[in-house]
Amino acid sequence: MTQEREVTNTPVSGTDPAQESLAGTGNERSGFVGVLLGTSVGRNLGLVIALFVLCLVGIWTAGEQFASIDNALTILRLASVIGVVSVGMTFVITGGGIDLSVGAIVALSSVWATTLATQSLARGNHWTVMVLVAVLVGLGCGLINGLLVAYGGVVPFIATLAMLAAARGLAEIIAQRRTQIVNVPGFSDFFRHEPLGIPLLVIIFILVALIGWVVLNRTTFGRRTFAVGGNPEAARLAGINVKRHTVALYAIVGLCCGIAAVMIVARTTTGSSTHGTLYELDAIAAVVIGGTLLSGGRGTIVGTVLGVLIFTTLSNVFTQNNLSSSAQSVAKGLIIVVAVLLQQRLAARSNSGSP
Repeated sequence: MTQEREVTNTPVSGTDPAQESLAGTGNERSGFVGVLLGTSVGRNLGLVIALFVLCLVGIWTAGEQFASIDNALTILRLASVIGVVSVGMTFVITGGGIDLSVGAIVALSSVWATTLATQSLARGNHWTVMVLVAVLVGLGCGLINGLLVAYGGVVPFIATLAMLAAARGLAEIIAQRRTQIVNVPGFSDFFRHEPLGIPLLVIIFILVALIGWVVLNRTTFGRRTFAVGGNPEAARLAGINVKRHTVALYAIVGLCCGIAAVMIVARTTTGSSTHGTLYELDAIAAVVIGGTLLSGGRGTIVGTVLGVLIFTTLSNVFTQNNLSSSAQSVAKGLIIVVAVLLQQRLAARSNSGSP
C-alpha cells in the first residue's frame, strides 16, 4: 500500500521540477503577502509606507517649504480636529453604524459655545464654561442619534442625515449666519500654549486617540463593540444589551464632536455654522482607509490615525503645489474606492481560505 501511494503521488507529466519549485515559491510569497495584508500589523505597515511616499512626493515637488518644521506642525494642527472626530467615528462604524451628522454637530457645538450669552457667562465665571457647553451639545446630539437608531428603529443613515440637516439649520438660526468672535481672554490664552514645542491641539488629539485605543482594545466595552458590529443577534443572545450599547457608541462620537468643536474654536477664535463642513466624509474616509470595515465588526484606532495623517498630508501637498481643491476631492474619492475594493478582496480571501 505504501508503494502504491508513492507511485500515485509521483508526477507523471513532463513538468520540470525546477519550474514547480519556482511556482511553489511564488505561491508561497503571494500567500505570505496576502496573510500579511490581512493582519492589522500588515495594514498599518502599508499605511505607514503610503504616508512615507506622500512625504517624499511633497519634498520632491515643494522642497524645503514642505519639509520645514512649521509645515509639519501645520499638518498636525489640521489633522488634530478631524482626527478627534474620526476616533469617535471608528467606534460607531466598528459597532455596525454610521454617522453623517458629525460635521453639523461640530458646527452647532461651536456656535452654541460662542454665543454672547455663553461668553458672558464664561467671563463672569471661568472660560471652561465654553468648553462644557460645546461638549454637552455634542454629547446631547449623539444621544439623540443613538436613541433614534437603537430604540426608534430608524436606520442610522436616515437618523444621522436628519440630524445633519437639523443641527446645521439650528446653528445657522442661532448664529444668524454670522461668524461669532471669541472674546474670552482666558480661553484663547490657554489654547495658545505649546508644551515642549507641541501645539496643545495636537496633544489633545494624541490623548483622545490613546484613550480610544485603550477603550476599544483593552476593555469589555471594546469587546462588546466588536461583537455588536460583527453580529448583533449573536451579541444579544450572549447577554449584551445591544440597544444600550448602540446609544453609548453614538454618544461617544457626539462627545468627540464636542471636543473637536472646542479645538476648532480655539484654532480659529470663532464659532460659525460653516465649521465642520464635509467632516463626515473626511472622517469616514480616514476610518475606511485605516482598515475599519464599513460593515462593522473590525476597527482600528491606529489605522484611523494613520488615515487622518495621510489625507491631511495629501491636502497639504496639493496646497503647496497650488492645485485645486476639486482635484484633491477627486484624489480622495479614488483612494476611498481603492481602499474599499482592497478590503473586499482581503475579506473574500479570508472567507475562502485561499492564498
